[in-house]
Amino acid sequence: MAPDLTGTSVLVVGADRSGFAAADVLAERGARVVLVEEADPAADLELAERMKILDVLGVEVRVGPEHTATLPEEIPRLVVAGADCPVDHPLLTAASDRGIPVWGASELAWRLRPGGAAPWLTVTGSSGVTTTLRLLTEMLRSADLRVRVAGDDEHPVLEAVMDPEPVDVLVVGLAAEQLHWSESISPLASVCLDAGEDPGQWASIYANTRIACVYNVEDPQTEDLVREADVVEGARAIGFTVGVPRRSMIGLVEDVLADRAFVDHPETSAAELGTISDLAGGSTPQPEVVQNALAAAALARAVGIPPAAVRDGMRAFAAGGPPTT
Repeated sequence: MAPDLTGTSVLVVGADRSGFAAADVLAERGARVVLVEEADPAADLELAERMKILDVLGVEVRVGPEHTATLPEEIPRLVVAGADCPVDHPLLTAASDRGIPVWGASELAWRLRPGGAAPWLTVTGSSGVTTTLRLLTEMLRSADLRVRVAGDDEHPVLEAVMDPEPVDVLVVGLAAEQLHWSESISPLASVCLDAGEDPGQWASIYANTRIACVYNVEDPQTEDLVREADVVEGARAIGFTVGVPRRSMIGLVEDVLADRAFVDHPETSAAELGTISDLAGGSTPQPEVVQNALAAAALARAVGIPPAAVRDGMRAFAAGGPPTT
């Protein structure tokens, strides 16, 4: 059940699209909202327009570095971090030190989901997130599911959650800054594509995962994150690899994407999900795109997408033009 925020004093840090969406929804829910933004709206027409709208909505907007350095005199009961807000922002640090709850915009979106909201599939990592989201979306749509993508600059998670048009699945990209301030997000399946130089920043991607924690076999640190995560009982660890897959993995057998995780007899059999050429319309895809496809396929298979839809999704992805990371 969504929390009752009526009359609650909330500080929103940052007027990016996620911060704007948070202030908008919180004000609509009856919270007393103050939004602080360091940047001067005079230099940014889009930012200035957001400020005008928030003023009409009854949100108190405070602009300038003097408002983003220390907590306001009226100490808020909740602080919400916009998507562009760094983890070590002084307001977030000060609030956390005082025991004030700090939620990322994605955490707020999860908590405010309406009844019967679509389940989430979550993706994070230092690269390849956008490509993986595209591939996963095409695979789900090839299975006739209604899908909404969220988590980038153009599609804030809160906007996606509050959109009244019903969908079957929400495909969510989560940056490290949002993961740091999340604690209750509980996706059906999740993946960390790579751990990079700071594995700890992705640690909470697997927390509360219900069905499958997907990790990169070629990056053992991602498997370590799965081992350390507090997942829902029964959630499985599923590896993706550009090598020949072992049991509970999805990988490559020559040029075939093979599933030995979601089949009846994985010790002796595998499901064919498509070929590498399906990813690039007959040409040779970049190695990182192959990895992203394996990760997307693992998420899709975790929620019951049939092999033919995985293949058709890769073909639809190939027909859509070159990927972006």
